[in-house]
Amino acid sequence: MDIRKLDGAASAAPQITPADIAEIKAAGFRGLINNRPDHEDKGQPTNAEIAAAAADAGLSYAHVPLGREPMTEALVKDMREALNRVGEPALMFCRSGTRSTTLWALAEAGEGRDVDEIIKLAADAGYDLAPMRNTLETLAKR
Repeated sequence: MDIRKLDGAASAAPQITPADIAEIKAAGFRGLINNRPDHEDKGQPTNAEIAAAAADAGLSYAHVPLGREPMTEALVKDMREALNRVGEPALMFCRSGTRSTTLWALAEAGEGRDVDEIIKLAADAGYDLAPMRNTLETLAKR
């Protein structure tokens, strides 16, 4: 599994399967956040399948799907609520981890976290959020 730590509270990963849940729990994660809509790819595990496996393992779970629709303030708010609800550390996942990292960054900026720190943490994990600097700075000023 390709788990990339963003900070002490959150990590991002590409698509996981129910078979990965035991390894995720053994790695110390307390919660999962699924940022993928169902049926995006053929053969992709459904939200319900992963949620059931997470529940069986005693992990908290949230589904905040981001597909091709535009990013909205409501989606960022839902991500912040999911991060707060599932517990730390949380593992967020989508197809590649990029959408999860983007949603995490927007939620963190909305809480006033330093934008340079957000961009550096994401870059250290292999995600380039530098093109989002203006959006992150706008959120951080609210």
